[in-house]
Amino acid sequence: MRRMLRGTFRAGVAAAALIGLSLTGLTLTSLSSGGPAFAQSVPIETSGAQYASHEAPRAERHMVAAANPHASAAGLEILRAGGSAVDAAIAMQLVLSLVEPQSSGVGGGGFLLTHDAKAGRTTSYDGRESAPQSATPALFLGADGKPLPFAQAFTGGRVVGIPGTFRLMELAHRQHGKLKWAALFQPAIRLAEQGFAISPRMFSMLESAAPVARDFPEVQRAYFGSDGKPLPVGTVLKTPDYAALLKDIAARGADAYYTGKPAERAIKAITQSPKAPVEVTKADFANYKAIEREAVCGTYRAYKICGMGPPSSAATTLIATLKMLERFDLKALGPKSPEAIHLIAEATALAYADRGHYLADPAYVQVPVKGLIDNAYLAERAKLIDPRRATNRYPVGTPPMETKAAFAPHAGPHIPSTTHFVAVDANGNAASWTASVQAPFGSFLMVDGYLLNNELTDFSFVPEANGQPVANRAEAGKRPRSSMAPTLVFDGEGRLVLAVGSAGGSRIITHVLKTVIANLDWGMDIQKAISFPNFHKDDGGTLEIERGSALEALRPQLEAMGHMVALRPTVSGLQGIQLVRDASGKATLLGGADPRREGVALGD
Repeated sequence: MRRMLRGTFRAGVAAAALIGLSLTGLTLTSLSSGGPAFAQSVPIETSGAQYASHEAPRAERHMVAAANPHASAAGLEILRAGGSAVDAAIAMQLVLSLVEPQSSGVGGGGFLLTHDAKAGRTTSYDGRESAPQSATPALFLGADGKPLPFAQAFTGGRVVGIPGTFRLMELAHRQHGKLKWAALFQPAIRLAEQGFAISPRMFSMLESAAPVARDFPEVQRAYFGSDGKPLPVGTVLKTPDYAALLKDIAARGADAYYTGKPAERAIKAITQSPKAPVEVTKADFANYKAIEREAVCGTYRAYKICGMGPPSSAATTLIATLKMLERFDLKALGPKSPEAIHLIAEATALAYADRGHYLADPAYVQVPVKGLIDNAYLAERAKLIDPRRATNRYPVGTPPMETKAAFAPHAGPHIPSTTHFVAVDANGNAASWTASVQAPFGSFLMVDGYLLNNELTDFSFVPEANGQPVANRAEAGKRPRSSMAPTLVFDGEGRLVLAVGSAGGSRIITHVLKTVIANLDWGMDIQKAISFPNFHKDDGGTLEIERGSALEALRPQLEAMGHMVALRPTVSGLQGIQLVRDASGKATLLGGADPRREGVALGD
């Protein structure tokens, strides 16, 4: 349970004060509030985008970027102590669980991409949540056999996957850590004990969540007053339960969570949930494993792009889109060109068609990863792009694969959520980590001062169609498909030039895509590339343009090209670090933090 004090809001300054930093010029964002009654309202992350973005901060030695200044401060503290990029990323995740609970935390999971500069090796780590053994393909079907409405299904015990965060941390630290495990927990423990002030963004998210939170007593006690209203901006929250949990795991390792009392308390919260309790066992927790996987890499022009493979759909979709765009001169067209936006949108829609059909947990489905990014296959797919006209029909392709398989397309909602954070250390090693509890505030089940995820809603709500199974249907032990896109980009000499990723649900991939193109093709630095307006098109056919952005001016031209254009708010949470080298090869680090959120990049 949280203890609270009243105080003046100093979110960025208070975080920086822990390590002697100045965060002048920090941009804070706010979200729209409110919503109709529970069962008809899902809290949604929205954005107060500010396009007069600050300049990219520079550093010569090391750098971090995260969606909350407290987390960035923790990461820089670890780097200053001699920690590795992975050490800093672990510290940031532990703090984000506390100060950005709507987006990620130790009750969720994520994907991590690392680069070892000395060995020249890029590795990916899968800490995605897994379904308990009680899960079946009918997980989201009602008594009538029809899919449940998302607003009725997204909270409570049924939606909780076995959290992967602590096992992911443990595996990554074992291979890439420099500081002792316990040292990485100290910034979060200190902040949980001393307290942090509720930021305007967190307050707005709590306002949005209020109708749902009424059904969940622990969340109500943690973040709301006796009148049922969110605790005001500036309220200082202390979380002794979370501090105690972290002290236990810092002392005894991840086993303390998965095989100890913390697992038992999480199981109790799930099986005795006030809504949709389900069977989860000690074995479900004890048997969870994070997985080291081979990074999925491809080329785009003179660059090598690496990302996360299945169960994430990010790398195959991102690389496929970029490969289809290679034959077009995006640099000459420029960022203000409706033709460029059109081409990117058409390529993305084709890649998303394949994504929805083929991507799922590779332990359960043979995913044709190599086929989906095959040069010859994508050259044929690219021929479907009309340079002057939107087709608005995006058929699923047949990539090269070992075994032909028939699957029905995924059916499920788009819920923008998640967080991303990056670090580059003094040795040039990098960590790009995307983490999530799925929809804002996850399942709304709270235990030990953290929120349990609702990641199982990333499974298809429809397990089969037209007699064919959906690849991403729920199954016991399975990991749901994800769009999380931690990404690393290398130049022709194999040197790291960009570490980036985003929040945003299924739009994560297109948020990262526009950032990569803005940086590589249009020459924007990482901050300008992140701040560039978001746009998205998938095989559904609608071209989404960020409301209030400069791209709105292109709407008439895009509609004339046949696009169905919708102006919508964006919920990206891009964070990135760019390495710019001089003639001698010495790198300067440039940081980027999404002005649509309250993040900051920090470095020395």
